[in-house]
Amino acid sequence: MRQLAGATILITGGTGSFGNRVAAHLLAHRPAQIRIFSRDEKKQWEMQRVFPQFRYLIGDVRDADRVAEAMRGVDFVFHAAALKQVPSCESYPFEAVKTNVLGSQNVCAAARTAGVKTVVVLSTDKAVKPVNAMGTSKAMMEKLVCSQGLAGGDTIYCCVRYGNVMGSRGSVIPLFKQQLREDRPLTLTVPHMTRFLMTLDQSVDLVFHAMTEARGGEIFVRKAPASTVQALAEAMRLKYSPRGAGHPIEVVGIRPGEKIHEILVNEYELQRVTESASYFTIHPEHRIPPQLTAQPLGAEYTSENTRRLDSPEAIGELLDSMGQVEFFT
Repeated sequence: MRQLAGATILITGGTGSFGNRVAAHLLAHRPAQIRIFSRDEKKQWEMQRVFPQFRYLIGDVRDADRVAEAMRGVDFVFHAAALKQVPSCESYPFEAVKTNVLGSQNVCAAARTAGVKTVVVLSTDKAVKPVNAMGTSKAMMEKLVCSQGLAGGDTIYCCVRYGNVMGSRGSVIPLFKQQLREDRPLTLTVPHMTRFLMTLDQSVDLVFHAMTEARGGEIFVRKAPASTVQALAEAMRLKYSPRGAGHPIEVVGIRPGEKIHEILVNEYELQRVTESASYFTIHPEHRIPPQLTAQPLGAEYTSENTRRLDSPEAIGELLDSMGQVEFFT
């Protein structure tokens, strides 16, 4: 991994689920300073009670001047600030543009000016063949991040792309847990809908992998299992509800902007990847390496065709491994 000992690290959106978890991992590398940049003073106050040694900066990635101030003297950037809720972005799409696109451009520009070594930007499976405003804004974000190398300079830019992070703020697992605690029915959108399942620690591993392997312009994807929302709900009621299999499940229908299945690597990207047991590296079109991993034409990597977790036992093991989520929700 690129040298983190003695480095100054900035995490935008640092009070979120990912920011809290990656900051805890970063402490083991003995950086000189970790800066948490976000717009929510309440969440900063809560995080400061757990991590008082960090430097906390109030600001919004939409504000280019404030981002530039926060970036001074920084060696590495993890850009996690985003509007990521599908329904709210559907209602206010330009707000998604201002944060996810223009805000990300501010981060990239400030990093170049400040001489940052590496910028790792967090993206989502919803950026692939997007059907909603959140995914569309993230797709544009990926394009602008991965094109930064065309302008020259020494800063390395890359993206990581993953699906549902278990227990993250706004995800379905904390919702199901709350419904179970309150003895309310579990609300499903579409029972056969599939979603990738990744723990927060695995998402951090992906970011560290990208930071180590990036040469500029790549999108890194960690392979992950998936389950149907029906199987997840059934596993959670068996695990957490006193009523077990008798706890009611209510189908409420698909929400605006949702897909039945998610795609992590589309058929065009899969033709310019290198692959390992755990990761895909999608190489930028302007710098494709001579050796790629051969893939069938037209194939994609999706939540429908990845390894499927069907049994309550298999899903329960993953739920056990995700750790506590109360602080993040």
